Amino acid sequence: MLNTNFDFNTNIILEDDVVLLKPLQNSDFAHLKHFANEEPEIWKYSLEKVSGEQNLKQYIAKAVKSREEKKEFPFLIIDKRKNEYAGSSRFYDIQLENKTLLLGFTWYGKEFQRTGLNKHCKFLMLQFAFEVLEMERVEFRADNKNLRSIQAMEKLAAL
Repeated sequence: MLNTNFDFNTNIILEDDVVLLKPLQNSDFAHLKHFANEEPEIWKYSLEKVSGEQNLKQYIAKAVKSREEKKEFPFLIIDKRKNEYAGSSRFYDIQLENKTLLLGFTWYGKEFQRTGLNKHCKFLMLQFAFEVLEMERVEFRADNKNLRSIQAMEKLAAL
């Protein structure tokens, strides 16, 4: 039975000893803008244009609006070891009636890639999806040319 008490507007916090995930807000632009300005290569496989401040503002605003519409749930990712903002990930294409969702739109700044942060983040998100939202299916997707994302999924045994 689906958890019908779940409220997408609640302040969901997911964390362990390595990572903290909290709902992405428009105000988080200030914490993430250096990624949009200084690391354009991290957006190479993004479905949306994100590099540059204006594009990042639109990206965040669209994600927040999609959460309000109960279509997506975007998270801000904080590396607790470094006490720094690291990136973002989200649940999307949420179909509560079918108990399915996709997990993706994940990106990290270069210094946070290949540090094990993603594994912690995905574990918390999967745990939340299955145990709290009571989903029956969670899918991962990546561009077939995005070898880093594919390798990250393989490390999670998601393929």
